[in-house]
Amino acid sequence: QVQLVESGGGVVQTGGSLRLSCAASGRTFSSFGMGWFRQGPGKEREFVAGITWSGMRTTYADSVKGRFTVSKEHTEVTVFLQMNSLQPEDTAAYYCYIDHTAGRVWGQGTQVSVSS
Repeated sequence: QVQLVESGGGVVQTGGSLRLSCAASGRTFSSFGMGWFRQGPGKEREFVAGITWSGMRTTYADSVKGRFTVSKEHTEVTVFLQMNSLQPEDTAAYYCYIDHTAGRVWGQGTQVSVSS
C-alpha cells in the first residue's frame, strides 16, 4: 500500500509563489508516475501537472504552462509543484497522486488561496 502526505499550501497574494510537496511512502516500487490535480470552489477536479517515474517527462495543463513546474526527488520519492505568478483562479484544493500497478492513490489535499 502507498501513502501520500502533502504540504506547502497557504494564502498568497496575486503574483506570489508557493511550493507544494508530496511525499510517498510504502510500496512505491511498482509506481510509474506522479503529479497534481486541483479542485476549485464549485468546479470539477482538473489535471494540473504530471511527471514520469524517471522524472524525464512532464506534462502540464495549458492554464499553468510557463508558471508551474513539477519535479520529483527520487531518493525520498517526493513530488514538488513550484507555482509562480499565482492568480486568483489558481485558488483550489491541490491533490497529489501516484500511479502504480494497483491503481491511482490520492493525497489528502492541501489548500491554496490566492487573494487579489
